[in-house]
Amino acid sequence: MSVLVTGAAGFIGSHLASALLEQSEPVVVLDDLSGGYRRNIPQGAVFQEGSILDEALLEQLFRDHRFRTVCHAAAYAAEGLSHYIRRFNYTNNLIGSVNLINSAVRHEVRCFVFTSSIAVYGSGQLPLTEETIPAPEDPYGIAKRAVELDLEAAHRLFGLNYLVLRPHNVYGERQNIGDRYRNVIGIFMNQILRGEPMTIFGDGLQTRNFTYIGDVAPVIARAVQLPEIRNRVYNIGSSEATTIQDLAHLVAESMGVQPRIRYLPERSEVKHAVASHDRIAAELGYAPKTPLKEGLARMAAWVRQEGSRSTPPFQGIEIEKNLPPVWREARGTA
Repeated sequence: MSVLVTGAAGFIGSHLASALLEQSEPVVVLDDLSGGYRRNIPQGAVFQEGSILDEALLEQLFRDHRFRTVCHAAAYAAEGLSHYIRRFNYTNNLIGSVNLINSAVRHEVRCFVFTSSIAVYGSGQLPLTEETIPAPEDPYGIAKRAVELDLEAAHRLFGLNYLVLRPHNVYGERQNIGDRYRNVIGIFMNQILRGEPMTIFGDGLQTRNFTYIGDVAPVIARAVQLPEIRNRVYNIGSSEATTIQDLAHLVAESMGVQPRIRYLPERSEVKHAVASHDRIAAELGYAPKTPLKEGLARMAAWVRQEGSRSTPPFQGIEIEKNLPPVWREARGTA
């Protein structure tokens, strides 16, 4: 009986698959390679190229491998862009997840582990704790919250056990730095490699907790083996709040350059997203060990070795109204 990891050619999913393999878990990887790379898939995992939207493929995989656990990390996590790609967002991040839940129920999976997001909380309720009433403000957060609710419903009616982890602003090696819509640290580092100024939406005083991947993936992998914490929700990440403006200076330092910043008109986003991790610290002994400067140095070393990346602008924009000008320019529709 294997563990299924979705999205394991991507960033968090690949690190999670690696951590599971280190625990001697047999791992099957499902990824459509739309945002990930084959080289990210850890050696020792069984790889199946395909989409969570392919119900027939899911059924075949669940029959063939008799998964005891599903770790669902596949998502298109461009939170800011999700306003303008609503159908794409809900199809991939909600309907695809429901397909997995259906298969998990039919094949009596023991536990469904879901990497959600603190985007489910919205704004104005700091610090964000697991008791905070979710009020997501963008389609990405709405989809994540809907999957959480669906897991609760599946548990009540069908007995499907679940575990919800809400990581946030995770960074590190294997991140797709060529994606212009998500992962601000990767965007900054890629811009520096390309000789461009770092771009900040608004005044740069937005605050976030930035979390090194090495402090997240092993904890999720260990949680898979703990039946006593099933059917619970945990925030997971760093508790160190950093403004985007300060982050830009730290990234420039890690890359060995002087900071050059281009300020753009503000966009619709949560101003402050700072979470509490008291529950996971108390119940799993979670304590992130990597200071931001150290994590940035590790990622910067990897980025310099990999070189800059370029990916085409998102072509499936569904709503042009209020699209940030910099994204409009990238598509040649300014």
